Amino acid sequence: MTLPGFPIARPRRLRTSSPLRRLVAETSLNVSQLVLPLFARSGKKLRRPIGAMPGVFQLSPDEIVREATLAHSLGVPAVLLFGIPDHKDAKASGAYAKHGIVQQVTRLLKKELPSLLVITDVCLCEYMEHGHCGLVHGGKILNDPTLALLARTAASQAEAGADIVAPSDMMDGRIHAIRTELDKRGLTDTPIMSYAAKFASAFYGPFREVAESAPAFGDRRSYQMDAANGREALREVALDIKEGADLVMVKPALAYLDIIHRVKTEFGLPTAAYAVSGEHAMIKAAAANGWIDERAVTLESLLAMRRAGADILITYAAMDVAKWIK
Repeated sequence: MTLPGFPIARPRRLRTSSPLRRLVAETSLNVSQLVLPLFARSGKKLRRPIGAMPGVFQLSPDEIVREATLAHSLGVPAVLLFGIPDHKDAKASGAYAKHGIVQQVTRLLKKELPSLLVITDVCLCEYMEHGHCGLVHGGKILNDPTLALLARTAASQAEAGADIVAPSDMMDGRIHAIRTELDKRGLTDTPIMSYAAKFASAFYGPFREVAESAPAFGDRRSYQMDAANGREALREVALDIKEGADLVMVKPALAYLDIIHRVKTEFGLPTAAYAVSGEHAMIKAAAANGWIDERAVTLESLLAMRRAGADILITYAAMDVAKWIK
């Protein structure tokens, strides 16, 4: 049987050696695309391991600097900071306190590592006694009253030196509220990276352990997105861009490659993909059992996110990936 184009057309010609495959590769992984999430809590010389997330720790400020210094020395350009406060309350006061844990660590990192990009997660769940991302009344998560607290939190983090603020709460209108507050305080150059399409995902399970942010009642499905909806994700992204978002994020990543592709194709803005805790934990667990090659699977999954359109890769494996790439 004669195939059309054969034997002239032989795609395998370009796969015959590793240098040749690299030369014609359509997609690349670079250290400059990586962001390392870090979890800060008060104390000294604290490295509290998280059982569900091998290799991830709750870190005191001095240990955050140590971890960030190592990551930066490997070429990782940015960290994403989450805070675990000593005390929680019904108004998330630790989120916007001048000397809150994220604010403290941000100042310290900008002093010790001025060229490191510090991205701060803007949310209230870690600071709320009930674990939800907004104010609660009568068992209902209140949207509009929450916006002022989110804006106050973002401004407090930016004043502490954050290079980028990243609201992850999924309250309607929060990008406009944050942009307005930042501009009012003269922080017009602070970019907003919006968790624009954040889905109510089962892949977040291990994160709740490290961030100590599991809801005390109900779930987050009334504000995080339904996994069934793709067109709604595009609407969310469009609204955030209109309200002033400079970068957008899709979370989780691997199960939402179609959304990453559609967002990048439709809007063209710098697009981040967050390889979340469940993705990390699954790879680690399977590798520990000898079922998969951790390096190969991690790199392949991140390459898939890049191929889908992600410009920025937020991953707990950032330092390992930096070493592997080098």
